[in-house]
This record gives sequence, structure tokens and C-alpha cells, in this order.
Amino acid sequence: MSTYRYRARDASGALREGTLQADSEQAAAAQLLDSGASPLEIVEQATQAGKGRLGASLFERKVQLDDLILFSRQMYSITKAGVPIIQGLARLADSTPNPRFAAILREISRDLEGGRDISGAFARHADVFGTLYVSILRVGEMTGQIETAFQSMYDYLSRDKVVIDRVKAAMRYPMFVIIAICAAIGIITVKVIPAFAGVFASSHLELPLATRAILAISDFASHYWSLLLVAISLGILAFNRWTATESGRLTWDRFKLRIPKIGDVLLRATLARFTRALGVALTAGVPITQALAGVARACGNMHIAEKILAMRTGVERGDSLLRTAAGAQVFTPVVLQMMAVGEETGQLDTMMLEVADFYDREVEYDIANLSAIIEPVLTVVVGIMVLVLALGVFLPMWELTQLASQR
Repeated sequence: MSTYRYRARDASGALREGTLQADSEQAAAAQLLDSGASPLEIVEQATQAGKGRLGASLFERKVQLDDLILFSRQMYSITKAGVPIIQGLARLADSTPNPRFAAILREISRDLEGGRDISGAFARHADVFGTLYVSILRVGEMTGQIETAFQSMYDYLSRDKVVIDRVKAAMRYPMFVIIAICAAIGIITVKVIPAFAGVFASSHLELPLATRAILAISDFASHYWSLLLVAISLGILAFNRWTATESGRLTWDRFKLRIPKIGDVLLRATLARFTRALGVALTAGVPITQALAGVARACGNMHIAEKILAMRTGVERGDSLLRTAAGAQVFTPVVLQMMAVGEETGQLDTMMLEVADFYDREVEYDIANLSAIIEPVLTVVVGIMVLVLALGVFLPMWELTQLASQR
């Protein structure tokens, strides 16, 4: 007997959430129906034993997006060729280079041998595959088109990786420049400026405020560099711990979207992932409320995920997707118009995929022009830093030269 987390509405329309024990997802749904509640979502929770057995250690390789893409492609080929899924999973478990993923595949295979359905076996590892993956597999299993479900996930994950790689490429150059600037300033502060400190001290000149500040920082960094490294390491660790919490992740994700220029690119990339995931789910036949719940977790930004879950709540109340999307205040008027057309014509899935293509083109254009926007900003920042260092170091040197010439 397994534990299932559920969301349902009772006879009065009130939302109920909780957990229950059942032998299968169908049995859990039957329990809710017997109690007078209409199930909206039922997800099996992984057991603590399973988590401990498969939990990744500090040095264990995690399941990457590339692993899921390759797996989906291979499973599509296996199921299309008529190979039994249990046999196919066993072969993939033996051939995958990721030990953790191999262990997960073997456990799924054992669950299938024990009589569990495909979506139920994958749902036990929703932290790896995601609820969207499980939902599409469930629909494919119900319609007898499991190979189409794997193909849909392969196409979706491949396009999703393209968007993620584009955003990473856009961030790579500014991050490299910032790291190079910080390294250069660190070397100058620890190695170069102390060489001038003795000269300035022997001259008995009244040093400018900028010079005194630079010398004080240099002296502190030279003597306590190990403490600085420890402080920086602890700061990075604390930041990672903070962003791992729900409130910290929400605050950080909201902040990223407010960064000038870069935030716009991240927002469009996130919305591209959301609309494509929603289009794929609707095309596969996943109900709209269940699809919204799945894609909220797949979009990669908790702030946007909250907006999507608010949209789902509105749809559950009977509002149209267009109205709830307009209330989210993250979509452009053009996209809202395409949603309206999709709802009116009954082709919302097709329109969502077209919206995703629209956002993909926007992201591609933004990234192509992002370097042209960031380079002048970085140039100004570097110029200001160089100016401060130059004034702090060379003004006293100029005064020393003037004093020597007068003598």
C-alpha cells in the first residue's frame, strides 16, 4: 500500500488537500469518490526507504536533462519496435552511464513486474522525471499510445534544452568578464598596491582619501586573505542554502526577472518553456487543470510557477484560461490574443505551441543583441574601477614627482 497526495473538491465546491493510503491510484480515486469528493490531482509520494536507497550523495552524479532526453528517445524506439517495456528498461539500465539513473530504471522495472502501471511506476520518481512527464505517460497509457508519449517528451525536452542552452550562452560572457574583473582587482589589491605602500609611508605626504581607503583595503586583504576566502565560501554556501528554501527561491527568482535587460530574456525564456510544455500536455490529452499543475513545476521559475498555479485555481473556479492569463500580468497582448483564438476555435494546444515558437524567436533575438547591450555597461564599470585605482595610486605618485622636481 502506498501514500498518495491528492487535491479534490467536495460536494460544496471547497478545495481539499491531503494524503491517503491506497493500493493504486485508481483505488485512491475511488476512496475520494466514495467520500463525496471529486479528485483533481492524485500523485504518489516516494517512500522514505526509496529516497534513502536512491538519494544522491554529495559526490553522486545527478540525473541531468541530457539523460532524460536520451532515455525518452530510446524508449520511443523500444516501444515503437514492440519490445516489452520491462525488457527495454532493463537494457537501458545496463547501458546508462549514470549510476543513479540506472538504479531508478531498475526500480521502475521491478515495480512494473510487480503489477504497477507505467505512470504509477514513474510517479514514484516524479522528483526526477517531473509531474508533466508522468501526466503525459498516464494519457499515453490510457489511450494505448505510450510510444507517442515518449516521443512527445523527447521533442519537448529537446526544445527545452535549446532554450536553456541559449540562456546559459547569453550569461556566459558577462559572467566571465565579471570574474576576470574581480580576479584582476584582487591581484592588484594583494600584490601591486602593497609595493606602493612603503613608498607612500616614507614620503610623509598627506594622502588623498581614495588612496588611504585603497591602502587600508589592501593591507586588510594582504594580512587576512585566508579569512576572506572562508567568508566568501561561507557566503556562497549560505546563499545556496537560502535559495534551496521555498521563500529564498521565490525571492531570488522574482529578483532575477527584475534585472534590467537580462530579466526580460529570462522571462521570455521561462514563458517559452511554459507554453511549450502546456501545448505538449494538451496535445497529449492531459486535462487543462492537471496540465497547468505539471507545467508550473517544469517552468523553472518559482515566481512564474505561482502565477501559473493561480491560473489553475481560476480555471478550476470556471474562469477561462484567457481571463486567468490576463490576471497573471506576465503575457504580452499578442500572446493573450492567440490564447483567445485558441479557446474560441478549440485549438488551444496548437496555439500554445505557436506561442512557444513566438517566444523562442524573441529569446533568440534578445540573446543575439544582449552582448551589444551588456558590453557598454561592463566597459563603463571597468572604466570606473580603473579610474578609482588610478586616482588612488597615481595622484600620490604625481605629488612625489612634483616634490622631487622642486628639490
